[in-house]
Amino acid sequence: MTNPRNLYLIDSITEITPAMSSGIVVSGSHGGISSSRYVEAQPRKPWAVFLNDAGVGKNQAGIAALSRLEPYGVMVFCYSHESACIGQAQDAFECGVVRFINTSVRAHFQLGNAVGQSVFDLVRKLGGRTPHR
Repeated sequence: MTNPRNLYLIDSITEITPAMSSGIVVSGSHGGISSSRYVEAQPRKPWAVFLNDAGVGKNQAGIAALSRLEPYGVMVFCYSHESACIGQAQDAFECGVVRFINTSVRAHFQLGNAVGQSVFDLVRKLGGRTPHR
């Protein structure tokens, strides 16, 4: 059984704070470079972050956070832009379906194949508690 983790739902990754370190963050933001910079700037990183894939885009710009946050050991899940509204963390939490994961996810626990699973189910498997807003 996974230890309980604080869960934070934030519509924009710009709302991330140091208080969210070691927690699970579900954000409505895209998974691009500019979003990953907000996570990188935190003195202590969140344990896991869920971001919108924004349709992936040119040169996979919408999922750049997958590799950028890898050196920090942050698990990154990008859910489909077709499954949840961009900019709406609650919708991502309730309706998002994961399309992309980074190596930290593959190496962690016994998650099996997280691709195709719902954000809600994965958050629960990771020990996410009642969301903080």
